[in-house]
Amino acid sequence: MASASGSPPKAPILLLKTKSSPHDGYDEFFSAATTTPPTTPIFIPVLSHNFHNKHLSDIKNLFDNGCLLPGSNRRYGGLIFTSQRAVEAFAGMVEGVDSSKLENASHDLPLYTVGPATARSLTTLRDQYLPHATIHGAETGNGGNLAKFILEHYNGLFSRSATQPQSDTEATRKPPLLFLVGEVRRDIIPKTLTDPSLPSSERIAVEEVVVYETGVVAGFESDFENTLRRFQDEEVIWVVVFSPTGCDAMVRVLRREREKGKAGRTVFVATIGPTTRDHLVKECGFEPDVCAERPSPEGVGEGIRHFMMRMQEQGT
Repeated sequence: MASASGSPPKAPILLLKTKSSPHDGYDEFFSAATTTPPTTPIFIPVLSHNFHNKHLSDIKNLFDNGCLLPGSNRRYGGLIFTSQRAVEAFAGMVEGVDSSKLENASHDLPLYTVGPATARSLTTLRDQYLPHATIHGAETGNGGNLAKFILEHYNGLFSRSATQPQSDTEATRKPPLLFLVGEVRRDIIPKTLTDPSLPSSERIAVEEVVVYETGVVAGFESDFENTLRRFQDEEVIWVVVFSPTGCDAMVRVLRREREKGKAGRTVFVATIGPTTRDHLVKECGFEPDVCAERPSPEGVGEGIRHFMMRMQEQGT
């Protein structure tokens, strides 16, 4: 049914995340008048995060003790971030490090990341604390592509040249990468970087350090259920899932509502990427309708738009 102004009605899109402040890219994208299909974004917080202070203190000591200064004794040759929470945890830690130590350590320090949102957060951190570090991989889109990128880029930093030949001993000085993670993550990056099928000279050691732990917000299940019921008369409702955490609760609600005939196939589910999709399929027995090819507002929007176009073409 068209609105009074003649424009198509806006479908509720339930974003299972905390709204970012002061700006949220998903809010801005899905609130825009040009969004197809037109949507009204509604945020339902799912995740609570607790930073792992002991591990963050250990990382702080690396800076304090000069273990990350450039040179043959550098403990880690670069850092990997694949979530904004890891960036936030790291940012809180470096606030307590002397700025001169951070600046010195940032020379020749690559920071690897995946996805534009995490890259933006990492850029802000870099500009403030690690001015000479470089950021790579923002356009890779997922962990598998990032790992392949790191293999090429990081190994390239240590490649042989005619003017600066490396001995086998020198080649072994390629320091490992430090991967800052949450307690729930896929292992595709360390597996790819240390793949035994690779020549030994191309393998990259990686050390994972858990810097945050994730739980489900108290009351999420009832909040999600109540929000669905508010919109039970809508023709279409989209739910966007950003993390495996909370998937079990979401699926329980959807199944209860469908058993009551209140959700039916008017509720469609999109995931931010393959990690969450695979969790839904393998652990929850639930097949989402859309998996974004890019972990961004545009990627989610594009997936939803293509899905709705196919539905219209099929006359469903």
